[in-house]
Amino acid sequence: MGVVNVTPDSFSDGGVHGDVESAVAFALRLEAEGADIVDVGGESTRPGAADVPWRAELERVLPVVRALAGRLQVPLSIDTTKAEVAAAAVEAGAALVNDVSGGAFDPELPKVADRAGAAYVLGHLRGRTIAETHAAPPPRFEEVVEELSARLQALPPALRPRTIVDPGIGFGKGTEENVELLGRCGELAAALARPVMVGPSRKRFLGELTGRPLEDRDSATVGACLAAAARGANLVRVHAVQAVRDALRVYERIVRAP
Repeated sequence: MGVVNVTPDSFSDGGVHGDVESAVAFALRLEAEGADIVDVGGESTRPGAADVPWRAELERVLPVVRALAGRLQVPLSIDTTKAEVAAAAVEAGAALVNDVSGGAFDPELPKVADRAGAAYVLGHLRGRTIAETHAAPPPRFEEVVEELSARLQALPPALRPRTIVDPGIGFGKGTEENVELLGRCGELAAALARPVMVGPSRKRFLGELTGRPLEDRDSATVGACLAAAARGANLVRVHAVQAVRDALRVYERIVRAP
């Protein structure tokens, strides 16, 4: 999954793709680099990020989704925690709703995905806002499993088979918790009987592990993604698609060789 942030303040690339033309061009580039899904988002979820009203978020993402619908050969995803944004994006052509809050911020959001027949990413975090999430104590692995399981069971029954679970790397978790979650993706998938997506790309824990600044964490991201794949992750959400895709191609060819 390749990331297109249509935001002025995302931690990694805020403001870089703030206009429709730039965002569309970048999305098409991600597809050409090997993205299997393109994920468009209009609100930063970094620590300290300000809440964005749904109308403002929709103004950012909807023109991009409309412009990409029909042009991309791969599925288009909307990264949002708001039902109003998800509903408009799905109507405009998004096939997947990526909800980092897993319905915690807006209980109506899973219902939108259910009614539209869209796929759904059920993310893990604690709290009702991003501020609460990053202030919450880090959960143990077993708590992440339990809480995701409860949220999965609370989804509309028809939506569960279309759901991917995301343990929420970096969302109220420290370096040790993130490392453990990445290393136990297969256990999480087995416990919930659902595919697992992880999003370690350029995050703070990679800087803590390597000493690298934000702009120099793509190599560390590749390492995290390879490790997650080795440990059972089904999908990785990244900014630098080509580097990760090439690494995964080589890794999979070697491990699957006779």
